[in-house]
Amino acid sequence: MDFYLTALLQGICFSSLALGIFISMKIFNIPDITTDGSYTLGAVVTAVMIRHQFPASIALPVVILAGGLAGALTGIIHTKLKINALLAGILVMTGLYSVNLSLMGTSNLPLNNAVTIFNQLTLTSNANQNAFWIAIVFMLLIALLIGYLLKTDFGIAMRATGNSESMIRALGVNTDRMKITGLALANALTAVSGYLISQYQGFTDISMGIGIVIAGLGSVIIAESLINWWRITSVWLSLLLVLGGAIIFQLVLAITLDIGVDANWLKGVTAMFVLVIVTLPRLRVAK
Repeated sequence: MDFYLTALLQGICFSSLALGIFISMKIFNIPDITTDGSYTLGAVVTAVMIRHQFPASIALPVVILAGGLAGALTGIIHTKLKINALLAGILVMTGLYSVNLSLMGTSNLPLNNAVTIFNQLTLTSNANQNAFWIAIVFMLLIALLIGYLLKTDFGIAMRATGNSESMIRALGVNTDRMKITGLALANALTAVSGYLISQYQGFTDISMGIGIVIAGLGSVIIAESLINWWRITSVWLSLLLVLGGAIIFQLVLAITLDIGVDANWLKGVTAMFVLVIVTLPRLRVAK
């Protein structure tokens, strides 16, 4: 039971990553590969600050700022230097690898016996259950804040930028600024996911972000499939489905391991699972 609870917890921690990819890819239609670097950046900043005796609550705004700056840099390279968004993300992601390694000073930072967000407050005697309730409250608060933002005039302008850039530009909105802000927000959310995962697993590794965009993309695609099947138009329900998609994705991987699939094939199973959930909605439309 604890095995699946761990997978559930990881899904909740990855929910912030899924929200970030939802904003960049589904609202702005920008394939942002900065995710791999900003996720690790969030974990690195968290580990370094906690090891220097800073409380996890103080590390959180620094993580958000660091992730936001990484996303803003990608946005500036894309909008101001007129470089393809995919390439801009790859450039920033590559640069962040060196930044992360410099901040860490080593390839791995353990957080053994450190005070983290998951052990500062004790709600139950079971460590996993305690972490579950803290993580679920944390992520619901983030989802509420993002949902509220997307319902404001600023949020509507962000969504309009992704839907019809020429129309919203004609209304006097600075679309370049919207893209930069949107990518900053998306990567800030991604960094928060790294912040949670590093504390939950008890260490930060320089390679932990490699391929993480697939996990976030898979979560968003699951949510998008459900949104299309049920014809959901509500922003709030869409965000909840994105959170649910992250949890479903991790549970599928947990089931894969539980039935005896070799762990060496986990990445392959992940790729196949994403392929299946991408293909199914198209097969349904074709019929």
